[in-house]
Amino acid sequence: MHQPPYQQNQERRRPEPPRRRRLGRLLLIGGALFCALLVTGGAAAWKFGLLSDNGKPISFGRPGDRPDPLPGRPGVSMPKGPSADFVRASRLSDGTEIGRTTLVGAKSGFTGDVWVWVPKEYKDPRYARSAFPVLISLPGGRGYPKNYWMGTGLGLQKAVTDGVRNGSSLPFILVMPVLNPDKKFYYDGSDIPGQPRMGTWMAEDVPDFVKANFRTFESRDGWAFMGSSSGGFVALKQVMKHPERFKAVIASGPETAPDSPLWHGHRAAKDANNPELLARRLIETKGPDVYVAFQIGTRETGRDKLERFIRRYGHGPVHTRLQVIEDGEHNGKSYVRGMREGSLEWISRVLLAPTPDPVAATGHDAGPDV
Repeated sequence: MHQPPYQQNQERRRPEPPRRRRLGRLLLIGGALFCALLVTGGAAAWKFGLLSDNGKPISFGRPGDRPDPLPGRPGVSMPKGPSADFVRASRLSDGTEIGRTTLVGAKSGFTGDVWVWVPKEYKDPRYARSAFPVLISLPGGRGYPKNYWMGTGLGLQKAVTDGVRNGSSLPFILVMPVLNPDKKFYYDGSDIPGQPRMGTWMAEDVPDFVKANFRTFESRDGWAFMGSSSGGFVALKQVMKHPERFKAVIASGPETAPDSPLWHGHRAAKDANNPELLARRLIETKGPDVYVAFQIGTRETGRDKLERFIRRYGHGPVHTRLQVIEDGEHNGKSYVRGMREGSLEWISRVLLAPTPDPVAATGHDAGPDV
């Protein structure tokens, strides 16, 4: 008698011996565990750079191996060294890199890490003899042992790249030093008596390091600061205190007066690092001109202080602007959005731009690649 197909199949599938079934289950479970470990282990390895090329030496160009700048260009300072040793901190999707080095401050005596990103134009042969503007970018919070702008998650580097593409931003060199010497206090980016000389580190050692390793402008017209929160205060203070060195600043959600507890008993030194008093002095002495782009989100406090600063000091040589970020909060992502919405374009208008080599534009040799 012909049996239904399902009965035939049942007869063909003889029960496996118990040992074979257990072995199959063990192999299946073991394979699943191996795959899980491979996935999670691979993610961890990628996170810590084990599967990437982070931590490997990189170069942005060595001092002394560039041709002299062309006559007639605004003062170009070619890198003269000493050269720093960089390792890769991350690589962006467009191939540009963020490098890290440890800077021993010759003038401040402080040693800390500095991260640097250069736009792709910096390595374009057409710009091999051109200077680039510098934007020293400072984080909020403790800013130690890392500067959070060195990561790509906040999008600062991409904001500059996109701005260059659409004509709203200069191709800045982004320099990202640590903000404080430790996690104990805020040092207000100042030389507080008896404390690490963070004011000298920020105003002298960091710019000296940049000039030693990169093609920069000799004048203050190619130098600016950017900072958020506590870093915004330091950025604002540095431009107000050293207008002969720095021309402009984007200060996001900053205080406008020193607030470190370490100032106690040092009133004169504190006043010498107060942006409000420094702005008043600039007005009284009639310059030089400085450009201040404040940013504030609608979902954070402090707008009244910035508007008061603008009313009191935003005249004469102190040129001010307020970028209000709709639904913006007190964080880096909101501040990068504000930079995209207007602050980058505003500050780019008052700083020097790189100049392409006219010889390269004709197809002739423009000197060695960068």
